[in-house]
Parts: sequence; C-alpha cells; structure tokens
Amino acid sequence: MRPSAALAPLFRRPGALALAACIAALAPPAVTAGVPASYATGSQAFVAEQAQRLGYSAEDLATLMAAARYRQDIIDAMNRPYEAKPWRDYRRIFLTPARIDAGVAFRREHAALLDKAELTYGVPAEVITAIVGIETNYGANVGRHRVLDALSTLGFAYPSRADFFSKELGEFLLLAREEQVDPRTAVGSYAGAVGLPQFIPSSYRAYAVDFDDDGRRDLWGSDADVVGSVGNYLAMHGWQRGAPIAARATLTDGVPTGIPVAGKRPALPQESLAQLGAAGVVPAAGALADSPPADARVALLELDGDGPEYWLGFENFYAITRYNQSNLYAMAVFQLSREIAAGSVPGPVQGPVQDSVQGPAQSSAQGPALSPAQGSGQDSARQVADDAAG
Repeated sequence: MRPSAALAPLFRRPGALALAACIAALAPPAVTAGVPASYATGSQAFVAEQAQRLGYSAEDLATLMAAARYRQDIIDAMNRPYEAKPWRDYRRIFLTPARIDAGVAFRREHAALLDKAELTYGVPAEVITAIVGIETNYGANVGRHRVLDALSTLGFAYPSRADFFSKELGEFLLLAREEQVDPRTAVGSYAGAVGLPQFIPSSYRAYAVDFDDDGRRDLWGSDADVVGSVGNYLAMHGWQRGAPIAARATLTDGVPTGIPVAGKRPALPQESLAQLGAAGVVPAAGALADSPPADARVALLELDGDGPEYWLGFENFYAITRYNQSNLYAMAVFQLSREIAAGSVPGPVQGPVQDSVQGPAQSSAQGPALSPAQGSGQDSARQVADDAAG
C-alpha cells in the first residue's frame, strides 16, 4: 500500500494565501441522488477547515475527497443493533471449533513473535491471538470497505457520531502519510477500523509498534507489528502481568445487595475479593489456577447465557474492554483465549477450561450450565454477520 509518486501532491503544504485562494476556487458541491446533502457540505467544510492542519493543499484534499463515496450500507450497518444480542448468541459467533482450531494454528505458527510480545508487554500469547481471531478471523477478514468511504460517510452523514468519525478521517489521512499507505485504496471495517487487529486510525497512530524494526508500523502486512501492537495496546490500558482475567462466580446467598452488578457495559473493578466474599460471592471452585490476593479488585458481572451467568471480572478483563467497550467482547476474548491455550502448548491454564468457560452451575442463582461451544467486539460481530450476508 505504498503510495506512488502520483500521491506526492497530496502532502504539499501551501502557504496561507494559497490555501485561501484554493478554498475560494472550490465550487459548491453538486447534489447526487440518494446522497444526503450533509455529505457534500460536510466534505467541503472538512477540506476548508482541515487541509492546512493535515498538510494538504486545499485543491489536493478536495481532489482526494471527491474520490470518496457515500455508502448507505455503512449507515445501515451502524444502525443495526447487533450489540443487543444476548451473550448465549454472541458467544456462538466466536467460540466455534473452526475459530478455536485456527487460533491454535496461529499460536503455533507465530510462537516466537507471540512469546516475544508476552515477554515485552506481559500479555499472554493466547490473549493476543484471541483478539486477532475475533477481530478478523486471524486476518481472513480485514474488511471490505474503503476506509475513505467509511469515515467520510460516518463523519458527514451520521449525526450522532459525526464529530468522532470526522476526527478519525483526519487521523487516517495523517496515518496514510506517516506509514506510506495509499488513502484511496486502504480497506477496513464499515466503521473505519483497519488491519488484522482492527485499530481505528487514532489508535493506530497512538499504539501501533514497529515490532519487526523495518521502519514502518504495518498492521495489514506485518504479523510482527500486529502481534506487538495488540500487546502494546493492552499494556497501555492497564494490563497487569500475571494477574487473572475472569472466573465464574459462586453466589452462596443469591445476588448480594449493595454490590453493583454489571451487564453488557464495562464496569471498572472497584470491590475487593474480600468485600465480595463477605457478601457471599467467591470464585467458583477450580476457576483460578492461583488464589489472587484478598485486595484484588473485581467487578461482578451477570451475562444472559442459557440462564444467568455470574462472573468475576478482574482488572485485566477491564483492560480488554478498553479495546472494545463491551463485556460480551471481553468475555469472548477470554473464553477463546483459554480454548487456544488448552490446545496449543503444554503448560498451566488459568483454571480448568470447562469450569471457567462452560462448567456446571455453581449455585441455583447461576442458572443451567452452558451448552458446548457452537459458534467480536460490537463492530467485529456485526461485521462478521454483515460480510457473511454479502
């Protein structure tokens, strides 16, 4: 995706007078059938307001934006409330035998890189692998939408989050120059996330690393950069080396009063294990390989499986929700990572897989056990469904 010499004019920086002259010369945008008027006016305003900051001439940025296309299917995907699905349906998308087997293969193929990342950032290899597996099925589905189309559509014609996506459009254009990516051909998700780990452009610029030391951070083509960048992202968002992620909870006296219970929305762990224990909430027998300290911070979670499932989410679980702000996403990552660890290499796994992933109910309050896995963040899951539908 290195730009050709033809892209060089896109990165010229004009003087203030030249910029004003270019803006004045821009004709009013034409209205195209089926395209909201806000898309054309938003594009024009973006050129006028951002060209100089982004290092483009107004004329060159206008030419680039003229190549962008409004996509109604992207708006439709954003409006599809996939995140409303219950956990029992959500998990089936990602904990399939095929995805687990592919994760085991990815873990083995990239063992040296993953082990290096774990040593560097403290994030277990199977967790990094699971995130790549959930985001893009280990690179098999990096998205089919031009990033330029996705971010312009959402930045100019999706009012509820227009400010966010227009900012990401600017970040993408800066990223294109920094990493020598052609902004007219780069593809990603319908929400503008890119590469195997599906970083939004601002996260790419802030957290991607050049893990193979070739002078570029390439999340499309460098497995080393992908693995290192996921590890770095989690480390920068509070990952604690060697600490637990999550465990099934036993509720000895039912749901306790005075203890917050999180659902799909992430909750910062604030109660200690000792506080929860005093309220009758403890880790299920065998769910943790080692006993965390009594002052370890946790959040009590309730997920809608085949019956209510109660979990303890530790600070590393919360760190995963910084990657995608959904407890369903973090739980899918956790459970997939454990299946990958169990099938990859000899060594201890955090508690028996069957107890933490789909073990028997630990009390009547937990509801029935989950059925065997049959089946990624909010955007990842919706993209899987959208792409499967064509």
